[in-house]
Amino acid sequence: MKSTAIFYHAGCPVCIAAEQSIAAALDAGRYAVEIVHLGTDRARVQEAEKAGVKSVPALVMDGGVFHINFGAGLDVLK
Repeated sequence: MKSTAIFYHAGCPVCIAAEQSIAAALDAGRYAVEIVHLGTDRARVQEAEKAGVKSVPALVMDGGVFHINFGAGLDVLK
């Protein structure tokens, strides 16, 4: 059974580059990668916040949050 890795971002160039790298790097046999663009799907900001995301881009997998760079705080996306 695959685990889900969720990549949250806001659509900036750094986020898009990270999205492409993460999708290519994660083991497709182990993870199903879900991409969530919080700039266009603001209804999921609260979900990201509850998962521990403080800023985007960020990857949530195996119960951990991995912040990549510091693009925008979630408060900007609310």
